[in-house]
Amino acid sequence: MSAYKQFLASDIIITPFEVSKGFSFQDNSVLTGSNVNIDRFLGKNITSTLFDTGSDPVTGFIEPQYQRLIYNSIKELYYSKYLSSSYGDPVNRAELVPGRDAEGDRLIGSASNQSYYNYEQTTLAYPKFFPTGSNEIIGVISIPVCLFGDYIKPNSFVFTAESGSLTDDGEGNILLNSTIVGNIFYSHGIITLIGDGVIPSYYGRAMYGTSPYGFALEDDIVNFITSSNVTCSFSSSYIINETQYKCTIRESEYNLTLNPSTISGSDGSPYGYVTESYFSPYITTVGLYDDQQNLLAIGKLAQPLPSSPTTDTTILISLDR
Repeated sequence: MSAYKQFLASDIIITPFEVSKGFSFQDNSVLTGSNVNIDRFLGKNITSTLFDTGSDPVTGFIEPQYQRLIYNSIKELYYSKYLSSSYGDPVNRAELVPGRDAEGDRLIGSASNQSYYNYEQTTLAYPKFFPTGSNEIIGVISIPVCLFGDYIKPNSFVFTAESGSLTDDGEGNILLNSTIVGNIFYSHGIITLIGDGVIPSYYGRAMYGTSPYGFALEDDIVNFITSSNVTCSFSSSYIINETQYKCTIRESEYNLTLNPSTISGSDGSPYGYVTESYFSPYITTVGLYDDQQNLLAIGKLAQPLPSSPTTDTTILISLDR
């Protein structure tokens, strides 16, 4: 039999805690499998022709996308304020010159604000480079949210191909041989390969072949994006809310039993031992109900717990959600 008791607000405690899981995948067939879905794209700054869905080059292993749109999307989302300055374009803000009253106030300078939100992953001032020349390319690795959860844990990303191993520095930068060659956006599962921005480029290639810092502005990007012999590993992070219900039984509560097995005969009289002073009912199960008394969850105790007639008893129920 059941006995109901209403929870108070103080009886319910919600505590968030972070869990993580490491992933490691080898070979492109595994990366692009239906249970993984890690895709890679080449983006290209195609300016010589009009966009044509029938002839524009596409990219990607799982869901092909247009190279032109990949390039433009990454530029607008993550690099729009770094197109003319590696540390970000200056922000235009008007200055207010107070007058004798509100009607006399004047704005000097441009009132437009050119500060774009590009999902910075650190408060440190790192330079960013984005190629804007005709036909220059970028690389993009896309990890689905079902794998990385809330975000990819910093310092956990490693991607290996014939050109070497890409790692993240924990501050949103992608490194190859200690050189920044792109960026990682942890909460989006997006990794961009841009190049080191040191060697002047000509039609998307380093003028002298390979950068002295170990990154060819085109050849290595193509290798990381198109190679089949790759490995990818990272750790995901996810916030789980644990709800704890405090079920407190006062010393004056639940000292009687409603169990029908204690009834003797058809007249409804209890057995003699039930009326003795030493009798104490045992608690075996705690159920959680909604306002309409619909059973939502059941908690079984490891062993029957006697209710105490002298002290309060508290049973803690924890649910992860």
